[in-house]
Order: sequence, then C-alpha cells, then structure tokens
Amino acid sequence: MTISPARDDWVPSSCTLPSVEQPIRVAEFDRFLTTSARTVRRPGPARLEVIVDPDAETRARALAGRESNCCSFFTFDFITSTEGLVIGIEVPPAYIGVLDAFAVRTRATIEAAR
Repeated sequence: MTISPARDDWVPSSCTLPSVEQPIRVAEFDRFLTTSARTVRRPGPARLEVIVDPDAETRARALAGRESNCCSFFTFDFITSTEGLVIGIEVPPAYIGVLDAFAVRTRATIEAAR
C-alpha cells in the first residue's frame, strides 16, 4: 500500500488490491487506528511499531493479513508487551517512503482520535 501524504491516498503500482477497494481499505485502517491505537514509534527507517489495545489483536491480524496479500512488501509481526499489543510493520529499503507516509497518516489519525 503506498500512501501519498500530499494527495492523502494509498496505493502503489505494486499493490494488487483493485482500485475500487483501495479507499475502503484506507478507511478500514483509519477506523482501526482511531478505535484501537494508543501510540506509534519508529525504531528504525524500515520499521514502524503501532501499539494498540490488546483486545484488538484479532482485528489487527486480520487487517494485516489482508494487507500482506495485496502489498507483499509489508511484513507484520505481533508482540504482547506491558504497553499493549505491538504491531511491527517492516518494509524493504525500496519501500521506506511508503512506510514514511503510513507513519505520518498513523500519527495524524491517532492524534485526531484523542
């Protein structure tokens, strides 16, 4: 999924999600982040970590699985910590710009929900 902060859209040429479904997926991520995300951190250029309510794990895994199916460059992992459920999102170096844009959108969505 490519996210353009300037155009506020997602979708790279490598994404196999049909164009008509792309806004639906963006809205799904936004709803998930608004209702479940607590904070976000960036431990490295190719990794983003989103801390969410542990009760959202089933939703998080389902959403990550669907995203991996259409944008195979994303790698998701899940770690339970004292902070909550940590969703790790990693990309190869060629997709760091996509992760940058996703991080901007994630932070903005979390802030707007507060």
